[in-house]
Amino acid sequence: MSKDVKERWYDIILGPVVTEKSTRGSEDGQVTFKVSLDATKPEIKKAVESLFEVKVKQVNTIRMKGKTKRFKGHLGRRVNWKKAVVSLAEGETIDMMTGV
Repeated sequence: MSKDVKERWYDIILGPVVTEKSTRGSEDGQVTFKVSLDATKPEIKKAVESLFEVKVKQVNTIRMKGKTKRFKGHLGRRVNWKKAVVSLAEGETIDMMTGV
């Protein structure tokens, strides 16, 4: 495996999404990540399997639209981002409290 491929995995997985809903999903063997907008499901699967050394069963992705907000009286917009819900195989876990 070349260094460029490993760097691409870190470019794909941007970070964990820690919300009440994603925490409930972890009880069912699901982990939620913020991923790159151009990442595909097979790329996300390969990156998670390689970085965390787990077996991935399924990947679901959602494109989250940025909210319109006011910044100091002017209308602004938050950036669009992509969320990936990764279902792990039976018996596999990822501890989100430790680093990669």
